[in-house]
Amino acid sequence: MPFTRLEEFLNRERINYKRIVHSRAYTAQKTAAYAHISGNEIAKSVVIKIDGKIAMAVLPASYQLDLDELKRATAAKDVRLATESEFKDVFKDCEVGAQPPFGNLYNLEVFVAEKLTEDTNIAFNACNHAELIQMTYKDYQRLVHPTVIKIARTAVAEA
Repeated sequence: MPFTRLEEFLNRERINYKRIVHSRAYTAQKTAAYAHISGNEIAKSVVIKIDGKIAMAVLPASYQLDLDELKRATAAKDVRLATESEFKDVFKDCEVGAQPPFGNLYNLEVFVAEKLTEDTNIAFNACNHAELIQMTYKDYQRLVHPTVIKIARTAVAEA
């Protein structure tokens, strides 16, 4: 299987990471369960639109994005979730909905939930729904330089 833009970047930057193969899953919480990793360590990438511009919010799988808080923190007039049709062409090397939290590789601004910075390691979709990449949060921070803000709220338990 050819390397994705993400793996080429991680290899070029000499980042230590682990690839975790798991049963195909389409939600971050299911991915956490299949990969036997805490939902707090799984970084889910949510594609958003801030004043008409596509951006990325990254938060623990066990949390929900607080759009009101994001709007306040960015002083934006309009903040909403992007539709699949608005972002599917941005992540050409990824399955739809499996984009990694590296918006910088796609020329997107990245906002990270403060809560995620508390973890030593994070894991995230490796551009598909059956593999994760796990690495240190410190390396992620150094490579992405995200804006860290309080944008996560406790999620309601999934049925």
